[in-house]
Amino acid sequence: MQEYISKAQELVLDSASDGVAVALLNFKEHKFECFEILACDVNRETPQIYFDLASLTKPLTNSFIKIAEKIKGEEFDLLLNHRAGLPAWGLLSTSDWKEQILSYPVKASETLYSDFSALRFMLEVEKLKGKDYKELAFKNLNEEIKFWMDLDGNEICLQNGYYHGRQNVGIVHDPNAFNLKTFMSHAGLFGTISGVAEALISFDKEFSMLKHMYKLLNSREYRFVEGFDTVENPENTLAGKGCSKNTFGHLGFTGTSFWIDTEKEIGHIILSNATKHHWYDKKELNAFRRMIGEMAWRQA
Repeated sequence: MQEYISKAQELVLDSASDGVAVALLNFKEHKFECFEILACDVNRETPQIYFDLASLTKPLTNSFIKIAEKIKGEEFDLLLNHRAGLPAWGLLSTSDWKEQILSYPVKASETLYSDFSALRFMLEVEKLKGKDYKELAFKNLNEEIKFWMDLDGNEICLQNGYYHGRQNVGIVHDPNAFNLKTFMSHAGLFGTISGVAEALISFDKEFSMLKHMYKLLNSREYRFVEGFDTVENPENTLAGKGCSKNTFGHLGFTGTSFWIDTEKEIGHIILSNATKHHWYDKKELNAFRRMIGEMAWRQA
């Protein structure tokens, strides 16, 4: 673990990130180890920072709900896996955003990573289940994962970009999540490293996520499976060299990620605020992602 900590210290000292947290997941024993590092205190290891999870929100809401609630149907699969033909993104109106998202026809299409598709999945599941989506989502999460508007100001948060020239701290980075100020499935969750690790471990323990995903990954035809991203080239992937082809996970815009190898039954999580200043400033982060992944897979 000390080697991981040393690499994390190098990242926060050599990049724009104020902090980085890492977890190593063991699904054979349903255990995890984790730590966090702050640039102002590189010896800090107590997980207390609430990171903007960005698009990790998608698997922690949509994918978890799909599996836990046993949601079936071609339309749901197309939406969840970004193959429904919806636009990738756009600034939504505060008055009729649901009507806009529901207006798009759902048709089998080439893969196009789409926030709108994730939101349409949410709205369709709400109609199907007749339940509030936030309520459904938090059945699978824990107290160290929070909707950004439920942060009470006592949490430690890091800067992610700017709003009107002022540092953005403790406010969701995504424009639509910020403008609409309602629970959404594409972005908006904040969480600690231990909270995200516990969520993944507990979900597998209850719903056999790895066994479920292994079967689907073995026969996959497209990039996304159950809303999770997958590894197309194990020799050149942000998940880190050395994983099997049956590895799944997700990336978050703010500098977050997790990857799980269903064959090795291990995984890793990285949380950071790498986009503190610029969305494109990810050179050091992506090198770190590859390094941590390669180190983790070697432990199997």
